[in-house]
Amino acid sequence: MTVNALLLGLDALTSALRVLVFVAGLAVAALAGLSYAVRTRRINPFNPVARTVRRSVDPLFAPVERRVVRAGGRPATAPWWALAAVVVLGIVLVSALGFVRQQLAMAAIALTSGGRGLVALLIVWTIGVLQLALFARVIASWFQSSAYSRWLRWAFVLTEWFLRPLRQVVPTLGMIDITPIVAYFVLRLVAGLVLTALA
Repeated sequence: MTVNALLLGLDALTSALRVLVFVAGLAVAALAGLSYAVRTRRINPFNPVARTVRRSVDPLFAPVERRVVRAGGRPATAPWWALAAVVVLGIVLVSALGFVRQQLAMAAIALTSGGRGLVALLIVWTIGVLQLALFARVIASWFQSSAYSRWLRWAFVLTEWFLRPLRQVVPTLGMIDITPIVAYFVLRLVAGLVLTALA
């Protein structure tokens, strides 16, 4: 299978996934609206529609409801959390396919460009991983997650070596450490300069 055929297949899969996510989102939104209306008694609980929703629809939201209740939320909001999960999961899947397609296209171009193309590809991939690690650190700081967490340790290991010297140069804005943002743009600048030199 050629790279072009693979890219076309990924394009078709991404288009189909977009439609599927949209239809699933609409279906879950309709079911969530019905379930919420029954749970909050906007629909009479003795109505046949309410009985059907409790019997057929509410069990679909039961796993989400258990998580919401464990987290201290109201059970009536479970359908909306389920809708949010479907939307976020759909966006992540479509974005992941787009990312894979972009990387395959870049690799194909790099392979046809010889040694310089491969070096450029490795630089782009390295910068991409470092930027992803910076992004993970920023998100983790919002939730005050530990640097020693098994989910985040990789991000700290990959980025601390160049954030530490930057902290001595970049001032904080009150209590906000902006060095990850500065580092993100420095990485982009360095990548641009190196890729221009290789072109």
